[in-house]
Amino acid sequence: MAAFVAAFARGLAGFGMAILLVPLIGLVISPGEAVVVSNMLGLLIGLVGARKVWNAGETSAGVIGGTAMLLTPVGLVVLFATPPGLARVLIAGVAIAAFVLVLLPAKPGHAPGRIKTGLTGAAAGLLTGFAGMPGPPVVPYYLRRPIPRDVARASMLTVFLLTSVASTVAALALGLASWRDALFALLLFGPVLAGNHLGTMAFGKVSDAAWRGFVGFLLAMSALMAVVRLITPN
Repeated sequence: MAAFVAAFARGLAGFGMAILLVPLIGLVISPGEAVVVSNMLGLLIGLVGARKVWNAGETSAGVIGGTAMLLTPVGLVVLFATPPGLARVLIAGVAIAAFVLVLLPAKPGHAPGRIKTGLTGAAAGLLTGFAGMPGPPVVPYYLRRPIPRDVARASMLTVFLLTSVASTVAALALGLASWRDALFALLLFGPVLAGNHLGTMAFGKVSDAAWRGFVGFLLAMSALMAVVRLITPN
């Protein structure tokens, strides 16, 4: 049920599956394994309709996603070198900042340059490795601009597919993933596929205001969970 609901959120918003899924499956497996399983599911579901999503998104998605893939291993290295307490503070700060940025009004006619696009990709890669959260820099990049929501959603899905590839490969290369993680991901893929399909169908029926409100809600949930993790003792 948790996998179905998380995938529905992804299908509707274009992101959010890991935000909802990792804390829940982390109740039955270790947090590290939960992140690995979530990334594997992100890769599997990202391959469904990947060509259509790629063609519908902006070219910036390829730049951001490609840059993120290069920086994801760096994020993993930084994570293992950072004290847990400081890591929680940084993750909470990033999540809160992303929520605040989305609340700000869009910039009419604003087109980010190469530097901002590259920095967005770098931040997404570092956060993918560091926290399993590529969304905070990517979502505001697209939602604060007056572009069609289908273009924004497709662009985000493209970026997150590429970060899922990078994170899964990095986990395998570093020996952080096991065959049990892959089996668990395969067992959850059925509900994820169904939830994502229904979420995609719902995307075409909700208003733009409702869609953006749902995206803001997911970012708020991300910030809230990061703060809870920050203040909750181990």
